[in-house]
Amino acid sequence: MENTSGIHPVEYKVLIKPEKVKEKTSGGLFIPDVRKDKDKYATVRGRLIECGAIAFTDPDWLERPKPGQLVLYDRYAGGLQQGIDGEEYRVINDKEICAILEE
Repeated sequence: MENTSGIHPVEYKVLIKPEKVKEKTSGGLFIPDVRKDKDKYATVRGRLIECGAIAFTDPDWLERPKPGQLVLYDRYAGGLQQGIDGEEYRVINDKEICAILEE
């Protein structure tokens, strides 16, 4: 997966693109902006975009996520940053990734 964000994590940090927050419910109702903002910060799934140079090098890691994989991470982990491509990204520590999700 190509990193178009202009954000390059260092050390143990990783760059994740959170899943988009839904605009409508399954019934077709528009979700209010207040609720969308809350959901945006509580999102726990995203696509791993890039890893810092020493991310996932701890010998205790049994399985190491790779860029392009869908991952589950701690709620409110790291910080949100806007990339030069206008998209929102989250920069977190490698240990805040909880699981690799199958697609």
